Amino acid sequence: MKEWGDGKIRVAVIGAGDWGLQHARAFTARPDVRLCAIVGRTLERTRARAQRFDVPYYLGIKEMIDREQPDLVSLCLPNQGHFSATLEVIEAGAPLLVEKPLVFDLGEADRLLEAAAERRLFFAINFNHRYARPAQLARQAISEGRLGTLVFATWRFGGEGASSHPHANLIETQCHGFDTLEYLCGPIASMTAEMTDPSGTGCSTVALTLRFKNGAIGSLLGTYDSSYAYPGTQMLEVNGVDGRVFIEDTVRRYTFHQRGSEIGETWQAGYFNDRDRDFHHTFDVYLEDMLAAFRAGLDPPVPASAGRRALALARTAIEAFHTGRRTKPDDF
Repeated sequence: MKEWGDGKIRVAVIGAGDWGLQHARAFTARPDVRLCAIVGRTLERTRARAQRFDVPYYLGIKEMIDREQPDLVSLCLPNQGHFSATLEVIEAGAPLLVEKPLVFDLGEADRLLEAAAERRLFFAINFNHRYARPAQLARQAISEGRLGTLVFATWRFGGEGASSHPHANLIETQCHGFDTLEYLCGPIASMTAEMTDPSGTGCSTVALTLRFKNGAIGSLLGTYDSSYAYPGTQMLEVNGVDGRVFIEDTVRRYTFHQRGSEIGETWQAGYFNDRDRDFHHTFDVYLEDMLAAFRAGLDPPVPASAGRRALALARTAIEAFHTGRRTKPDDF
C-alpha cells in the first residue's frame, strides 16, 4: 500500500468538457484527494477550468505527468478520442481512471489492457450506472434471492445524440445497458439484433434480444432518435419466478414486487436526499468504492476490462445484425 505524504491522493484530470467538470468537481469535494492539474486541448477553455479549481493547466499530457507526478490520472475526453491519450498515460506509468466507452475498436482495447497489465497499473473505468441507488437495491434483492430464478430482463434507454460513428449509440451509450444487465443478471451468452437508420447518420436505434448464461432471456432497446426530456427515458426491469424489480430513469425510483402481490416496496429519494436523486452524484458514489480500492492496493471495483467486455457485446450485436444470425460474444 502506498503512503501519501499529506494523506491525500494527487489526481490530475484530462479533459475540460462537461463531464470533465464533473470529475474535477467530485475529486475536489473529497477530503482525501488533492486535484493537482487540468489537461485540455484548447488554451482558453483549459485555462478557465483550471482557474475555477485553482490548479495548474497543461495542453500536453507528458508535460503534466513529468511536472506534477500525479498518483492517479482521470481521463474524460470525447468518445472517439480515447485511445491515444489513454495509451500515453499508460506508457508514462500512471494509474488511471477512464470514462466510457473504453474505445471503439477491440484491437485498441486489447492493446490498452495489455500495456497496463505489463506495467501492473491500476486501470479503472467509470460505469457509474451500477452505483445508482436503484441499481444497488436491485443487486441486493437479486443476491438475496428475493426474485428467485431469473426469467427475463429488459433495458430501454434513449435520447438525443449525434456522432460520426455509425454505431455510436450502441458503443458509447448502450455500454451502460450491457454493463448493468450483466452486473444484475450475469453474462450475456448470445444475441440477435435489429437496427435502423432513420436520420441517415448510422444505426441510431437498436433492438437486441439476449440470452443470458443462466438461462434467462432479455432485451435491450436503445436510441439517439428520442429525447432525454421525456419521462421514463430510461427503464430497467428484471423478473424472476418469485418477484420483480423495476427501475425508472436510473436514479428516480426503484420498486420491488413479490409475485402475486399488488403491494410493492418503493425507494425514492427523500426531500433532503439530493445526493441520491442526482445522476451526476452516482460518480461520487463510485469514487468512494474506487478510491478505497486504490488506497488499499487492490484491483479496481470496475476494471477497464469491463469496458472491453461492453465493446465486445456491442460488436457482437453488429455482427448479429449484419449476418441475421444469433451470435455469441468473442470473449464468452
